[in-house]
Amino acid sequence: MPERIVVPLGEFAAVAAPGELAAVGLGSCVAVTLWDPVALVGGLAHVLLPSAPPGRADTPARYALTAIPLLARRVTALGAQASRLVATLSGGAAMFAALQPPGSIQTGERNVLAAREALREMGVVARGEWVGGEFGRSVRFDVGTGVVTVSSVRHGIRQL
Repeated sequence: MPERIVVPLGEFAAVAAPGELAAVGLGSCVAVTLWDPVALVGGLAHVLLPSAPPGRADTPARYALTAIPLLARRVTALGAQASRLVATLSGGAAMFAALQPPGSIQTGERNVLAAREALREMGVVARGEWVGGEFGRSVRFDVGTGVVTVSSVRHGIRQL
């Protein structure tokens, strides 16, 4: 049975196959996976916010703009090639939309936009997404097969 690592909020992990990475209870957070289909190496970042506020660079794994490049370095250190990386994104829900002023950009949406920006800057293509909405999700990533399974209690299961 492959090793299973649950990635806590604001952290990331990377493994070589066989292995499974998971993020549980995503609300406005975004889970970003990176995978090299040749080396069978992958990683998952459980992103809390889009970017660090001034003076808070001490926790880079919490923020999309810094966590995703860190994750890419970790997976390449395990044998992945940056040119072969593919990504998925899930989460980024508007969990408290009713509490926000009309027309404001929700934290979840900001997280998704920042994750996309970080991937674009690295030249990594997202092969699948299940983002937005007003509901939570959990993610499982099988590094051996590249299958990312996203589940929601009320909205079912999707493979990315």
